[in-house]
Amino acid sequence: MSEDGTATTSVPTASHGGSDPGQGPGAAPTQAPTQAPNRAGTAADVIGAASTPGASRAGTATDAAQAARDLRVLVGRLRRRLREVDDVHELTASQLAVLGRLDRDGPASASDLAKAEHVRPQSMAATIAVLDERGLIARRPDPDDGRRQLIELTAQADEAVSGSRRARDEWLERAMRERFSEEERATVVAALQILERLSE
Repeated sequence: MSEDGTATTSVPTASHGGSDPGQGPGAAPTQAPTQAPNRAGTAADVIGAASTPGASRAGTATDAAQAARDLRVLVGRLRRRLREVDDVHELTASQLAVLGRLDRDGPASASDLAKAEHVRPQSMAATIAVLDERGLIARRPDPDDGRRQLIELTAQADEAVSGSRRARDEWLERAMRERFSEEERATVVAALQILERLSE
């Protein structure tokens, strides 16, 4: 009853976890329907985090560094394996590279070879001296510039390089046929087209 004598009616208020006012005594409380977790929102959060510029740059740098290490190790192992297949006069990798370049591109000067192989002129001079001593190269004047000398393969070197290339190609072809599926070989071919840019 209010202060002026008017009767008031008390309306029950539903408390958290209490019963519905419309239910009778002893009735089980009605629970609110459980909502499914917002999986779309969760996925969006993940995508958003992954697409953060800083995180993307960090991830890309990490992936590139790991790929660089793996590729360097793989190239070294493959080079050693190929040298085991055919050891041409016990030549070093740099000496074999010069012979291979002369075989592919024809006669060249020492300075041109140094630029092509990305080595110092002094290093190329030492390599050429060994090849000359073993009778694998010959020197002749440059017809366009008498001050320069061109370096070319001898018949002995031509035969050795051809035989070496043939042995290595046969080993690689056999290994890829035996160890790779057709799909894997296609993947290797596609990767080679991309990796070719590293040698430019």
